[in-house]
Amino acid sequence: MMIVDLIDQEDFRERLTRLGVRVPDNACPDTCARMALTKHADAGVPGLQELVRELVLQSDVLLPSVRLALEKYLLPGLR
Repeated sequence: MMIVDLIDQEDFRERLTRLGVRVPDNACPDTCARMALTKHADAGVPGLQELVRELVLQSDVLLPSVRLALEKYLLPGLR
């Protein structure tokens, strides 16, 4: 049996934090995505587009809540 490590809200938050987005520890994926988009609009977030592209390519291991936050906020906001 193969065990797959899913990308959950904590993984998503940590990745955004590494890019310089300040996100509360218990933030849900929607909050993470909104905060990242706001910071990107205000000051830019180097690497955010690449992160989103990477996560979309890994959609088979994204938890639905993370995938939905990407689709709702970051994908439309970064176009």
